[in-house]
Amino acid sequence: MTDGRPRRSYVDAPHGQIHVAEAGSGTPLILIHQTPRSSDEFREVMGLLSSQVRTVAFDLPGMGASDPLPAPPSIEEYAAAALHVADALGLDSFHICGHHTGGVVAVEVAAHAPDRVRSIALSSTPWIDGSARRARASAPPPVDVATHRPDGGHLIDLWNQRRPYYPMGHELLDRYLADALRASSTEEGHRAVGRYAMDERCRSVRCPVLVIEHAGDPFASKHTDALVAGFRPVSVVLVEDGRIPLEHGAVAVARALADFVGR
Repeated sequence: MTDGRPRRSYVDAPHGQIHVAEAGSGTPLILIHQTPRSSDEFREVMGLLSSQVRTVAFDLPGMGASDPLPAPPSIEEYAAAALHVADALGLDSFHICGHHTGGVVAVEVAAHAPDRVRSIALSSTPWIDGSARRARASAPPPVDVATHRPDGGHLIDLWNQRRPYYPMGHELLDRYLADALRASSTEEGHRAVGRYAMDERCRSVRCPVLVIEHAGDPFASKHTDALVAGFRPVSVVLVEDGRIPLEHGAVAVARALADFVGR
């Protein structure tokens, strides 16, 4: 499709079904969202890119409309889901863009299947090395942690944890909360990131890497230098008004991806 409206389907995987949204035609670009979002995070990017590339966004297991894994997830299992999607759609080679958790997943896909991945774009992606793993193991995630309460107070907790990092207004927070309520866990994706040996797996990544730094994202922008040092070849694009919600910087992200994939 070339009008930006997604075509939706499901892919069968060993753990259940994976929800997929596609738009456009031509060079395939797989889009992987953050925790605990869904493919909806890339809605605007898909519309902006649909006349140039074939965008394929899917819901990570346990998020959006995808079935959960039978045990707490790992980045390796998320990457396997991405490859199940690629296989089901007949994508022998493809580009990937991941945001936050999705960027970490993109690294593992590129490390596991280097002959298939043509490039990866790491949007607001943390660098996870030994010190990061130790720090994350001893502390809860800074956002998306809430205990269910009969009065619905956990919804306010989720909202307020994200609110300082979102632009004024409620529309993007509404979309976040809708996804958080559908997720089997709002925290497990963050914990999977904290266990991942990115500093080791990056050595197996052979494709070009684009780092998209969202200047207003305090959880990821500080990792740009480490990402640049960890990958080769790498280029950097700064989204000056970028924040945690990718939708806020969708125009700049789409422009960066069109240029990068085109090269």
